Amino acid sequence: MNNKTALIFGVNGQDGSYLSELLIKKGYKEVHGVIRRASVNNTNERLGNIIIANNFHVLEGDITDLSSVADIVDDTQ
Repeated sequence: MNNKTALIFGVNGQDGSYLSELLIKKGYKEVHGVIRRASVNNTNERLGNIIIANNFHVLEGDITDLSSVADIVDDTQ
């Protein structure tokens, strides 16, 4: 069993959504995807097929805000 956890910023983009799907298929214990707070709501469009996975978690944050990034990293550890 795979005990790895992944944290992906920009998960609602094309690369991030494909990477999330790949890691879930590879059996990662948890995959956390970060979307921008001000992002256009295309989360369901890009992540619809993996958002239902029990080990996939969507988080909101801003990569340009250091405290936001630190909070996200702390929450996922």
